[in-house]
Amino acid sequence: MCGIIARVGYTDAVNELMVGLKNLEYRGYDSAGIAVTDGTQIDVCKTHGEIGALRSALKARSLTGAVGIGHTRWSTHGPPTDANAHPHTDDTGRVCVVHNGIINNHEALRTELQAGGHTFTSETDTEVVPNLIAAGLREGRSPEDAFRDAIERLEGSYAIAALIEGSNTVYATRNGSPLVLGLGEETSFLASDVPAFLEFTDRVIYLQDDDVAIVRPEGFELTALDGTPVDRDIRTVEWDANDTSKAGYSHFMRKEIDEQPTSFRQTIEGRTADGTVELESLPPGEFADTREVVFVACGTSLHAAMYGARLFHRRGIRATAIRASEFAHDPVPLDDRSLVIAVTQSGETADTLGSLRVANETDARTLAVTNVVGSTAAREADDAIFIRAGPEIGVAATKTFSSQVGVLALLAERIAVDTDADPGNPAVLETLAQLPEHIQAVVDSPATAQLAERYRHADAYFFVGRGVGYPVACEGALKFKEITYDHAEGFAAGELKHGPLALVTPNTVVIALFTGRNDHLTLHNVEEARSRGASVIGIGPESSTDVQAAVDEYLSVPSVHPELAGILINIHLQLLAYHAANLRNRAIDKPRNLAKSVTVE
Repeated sequence: MCGIIARVGYTDAVNELMVGLKNLEYRGYDSAGIAVTDGTQIDVCKTHGEIGALRSALKARSLTGAVGIGHTRWSTHGPPTDANAHPHTDDTGRVCVVHNGIINNHEALRTELQAGGHTFTSETDTEVVPNLIAAGLREGRSPEDAFRDAIERLEGSYAIAALIEGSNTVYATRNGSPLVLGLGEETSFLASDVPAFLEFTDRVIYLQDDDVAIVRPEGFELTALDGTPVDRDIRTVEWDANDTSKAGYSHFMRKEIDEQPTSFRQTIEGRTADGTVELESLPPGEFADTREVVFVACGTSLHAAMYGARLFHRRGIRATAIRASEFAHDPVPLDDRSLVIAVTQSGETADTLGSLRVANETDARTLAVTNVVGSTAAREADDAIFIRAGPEIGVAATKTFSSQVGVLALLAERIAVDTDADPGNPAVLETLAQLPEHIQAVVDSPATAQLAERYRHADAYFFVGRGVGYPVACEGALKFKEITYDHAEGFAAGELKHGPLALVTPNTVVIALFTGRNDHLTLHNVEEARSRGASVIGIGPESSTDVQAAVDEYLSVPSVHPELAGILINIHLQLLAYHAANLRNRAIDKPRNLAKSVTVE
């Protein structure tokens, strides 16, 4: 949700700010802008629309300065207009800020500031921030004190970077929204995500809530909000710039689908040995006291958690997957034998963090399953397991789903053994080791492109599955609706007759998922749809000849353990959505109204 970039150095900042914004465009693309300073005045250029619109606007301007801030917006308060685009200044232009998050008390602050003579030109919550800082400056406070005092007045979630006229300093802080400091040889950066500046440095500091960063060309200071110095580790990011480029692909989404053999291999590498599961800092027996598992997650991560819950059930472990947006405000009872697992690609999803914090207030143990080392979820949970999928830029998650399910499969095996619920299943571990080559076979299949063309004019697409096939059906429908904008829904196969059949017409396509377990039951449900005129595309094991004969089209996957077949089936669904969206000329990497990391509730 919105992308922030700041650059501090000795040479002109404009080009590096624009590179950072382009790299952050997956976080929002309603509008964009930059502000730079030469140490005296601040110049701002911003416009509604995508980064290309800002680049065009800059051609007519002459912005120069070695220090600057930038922003690409996903709208929360006010529509995407030039006036609502960031950066925002106070009414004199002396203070300029970019902001990610939501200021909950902005209306009260705006009223107070207006009563004091400040004027506003936008509908955003952000505009109160530069005016609060400016009010402090008018009262004689130093820039640093004015910034700190303003931040102390804010309620809500935010990552903020500010310029103040007459200085070559960036003042920044965070509360509930991500912000990372990048340290180059002669330049420093601040950004919402590491990919923003990965082309320039891989040395980073992940800021924590209420950290204040004061960044100048000659160096930086980190303090708490009250001015007390704080010490944060400098980490080296293992990703490189090629990981965050399209590398010749038309879309990040297709590149990331194709990366899944590699990303999944990274996920499981070194985590199985002699038929057992090894999870870094979590030694055998670590989960011996666990009696129930509660997953909290959103979107694609929720579907991975739903999949994981079914894997846990198969190992005799009580498990439930709950939408984080619900759990945070209506939690289930927890005790000291509960394990709450927060599944989040970014580790910064606001609803999931809210659920994690609720769980942390109980006696339950918490665990983050995430892709980002140094993320808030990884820091705030009692423990963390990293899915190691590498950076994912496309808004529609692909490789991270596969890697999340892979980690949860490993975790199910480990907890089953630790708790004596089940001696473990060597066949599952063996299949996990073989999956990268099986994933490659599915990625290389051309069949989905042909089916996308054949059924492109359907009115609706229903995805149905049973067991682990049900969360995969939900995920397939989510991918399809996200990037094609067509009506797509995921159902448990047995639920078709309990309502959804009323929507089936001869212009409906049913995509039925077969895992090799209870497929005869799913076939009965498929026949209910076919008898009402729907076309049926089946996806399942290549060995299921009876299923192939009962559907209109069939996409096969290598025959593997039924509990893990859904990972392979899902890749066909990703490709189906991708090709369907491409035929419709959709903005595949930047679907309308959506952003990659949802950091506001």
